Amino acid sequence: MQLETYISDLLYRYDCVTVPEFGAFLSQRVSATVHNTTNAFYPPKKMLSFNEQIQTNDGLLARYIADAENISFEDALALIAKEVKSLKSLLTEGKTIHFKHIGDLVFNTEGKMQFSPSYHLNYLTDAFGLSPFVSHNVTRETYKEEVEALEKVIPITVTPEKRRARPYLKYAAVAVLALTLGGFGVGNYYVNTVNTHNIIAQEEANLQLEHKIQEANFVISNPLPAVTLKVAKEAGNYHVVAGAFRVEENCDKKVEELKNDGFNARKIGVNKYGLHQVIYSSFTERRAAINALNAIKRSNNPNAWLLVKELN
Repeated sequence: MQLETYISDLLYRYDCVTVPEFGAFLSQRVSATVHNTTNAFYPPKKMLSFNEQIQTNDGLLARYIADAENISFEDALALIAKEVKSLKSLLTEGKTIHFKHIGDLVFNTEGKMQFSPSYHLNYLTDAFGLSPFVSHNVTRETYKEEVEALEKVIPITVTPEKRRARPYLKYAAVAVLALTLGGFGVGNYYVNTVNTHNIIAQEEANLQLEHKIQEANFVISNPLPAVTLKVAKEAGNYHVVAGAFRVEENCDKKVEELKNDGFNARKIGVNKYGLHQVIYSSFTERRAAINALNAIKRSNNPNAWLLVKELN
């Protein structure tokens, strides 16, 4: 039995998954961060930890395994106990236990379990579809002496960032001409024009950046082979989620992409965070949904997860 698979599935929905007589895997939400050295932006996520003091059986893991394996609750507890006995034996022998997409466990010099979390998966479903990206450094240039002297006379608001067309030189020249012909009144008019232009240009740049970030969600250099599932119905309260997108156009693209791969994909509306959700399919039976989820995670999308919700 692959105990790690069931623990991983539950970590998407719960903050604590207890393995009876072994310990508990905990998750805590961490806000988005920026690395000061590399300028890398990381989305919010769940940080994993392990506490071997929490060993009381809460029934969560056993019930999930019983549903997934179609066995009784007591049989599920027996399977867990057998797996725990094997894990403890490996730790006693000084070996490292690797839980795929969760982390590694090993005994330290004091005989306590030491946990090293894995960062391959983001268990925060609210951040699904968000990936890290790196922002290029903003280079700055020194104004020419004549421009600096001009700014002392005419307080034109410009930014020191390096521009391709250098628009501030054009507006500075216009301001000088205005000062010569019409005095400070005309000069102030051009100052306001420059400010308006800068604001519009900044808004256009922000829109272009946002568009590129959204489009980047679909750039996959080495796509995994598609897995084809034969699903007869779209009804049901169990849904295998493919992703959630802030821009509905990208949501439509994802649906079309999955349909081309043979899935019965569709949109299921907007969640409470304003993200458009896309699913591979819906199922009336939990067992069928779990089987489809496991197949998709192995062959198509390791970040897929199961949503249990009654849709209108």
